[in-house]
Amino acid sequence: MSHCSKDALTDLFGWFLQVLLAGLAFTCLILKRFCEPTVERRPWLIWFYDTSKQGMGALVIHLANVFLASNYQGDPCTWYIINFLLDSSVGLFILYIGIRLCQYLSRAKHWDSINFGEYGKPPSPQAWLIQCALYVLLMMIVKTCITLLMMLDFWDSVQQFILSPFSNPRIEVALVMLIIPFFVNALMFWVTDNFLMRKQTTRRKESLLQRARFRYRKIRREKKEDSESETLISADEELIGSIEGAQSRLSNVTVT
Repeated sequence: MSHCSKDALTDLFGWFLQVLLAGLAFTCLILKRFCEPTVERRPWLIWFYDTSKQGMGALVIHLANVFLASNYQGDPCTWYIINFLLDSSVGLFILYIGIRLCQYLSRAKHWDSINFGEYGKPPSPQAWLIQCALYVLLMMIVKTCITLLMMLDFWDSVQQFILSPFSNPRIEVALVMLIIPFFVNALMFWVTDNFLMRKQTTRRKESLLQRARFRYRKIRREKKEDSESETLISADEELIGSIEGAQSRLSNVTVT
């Protein structure tokens, strides 16, 4: 049965699929930005700061997977897809822990630059560079953990049948470099972007508080206007009453 050759992931067809995948994956992130509520939608600069970290981290992981898959014994396509799926599941969990740890340290130690999604006002390129370097470091830790996990003998059995239904090398390459990664990356990039972007909880609370204050002031103003109206009506009624009383007394005097 014919399978991928050693250079199947790095020939012209393989690189074409990789570039196409990268373009489709970041198109999903652009779509995600337009799916955000209008009042919370990130400016393009902040969106670029958030997503570029993912881009650099994904590039590091992808190149590492291509290199490792080509150096394992057997079909490199199967080794690549095993690594990729582990990165997208176990690796995503490790990445989540790393991001949350960085956010905790930023609050505890007041290291604002490592708080993912926070770049200061105005946004600081220095904070972005620090977060990019930190994110790439986290991805390298993820890749190290996955590589150690791949040393288990269990994966040799998985590798033998994972793409066994397919005998065409081009179909295998398309599956492992474009079709499967596109759907998995679309979900993974979407979820990871939620980890990395600035949380809007505080902004929502401030917005709700402002609305409550506005409503309170409006009610007070209406009550004040009602009170002033009641005072004017009461004064008018007293004036009318005094006029009617004066007319009544005048009538009595005239009759007498």
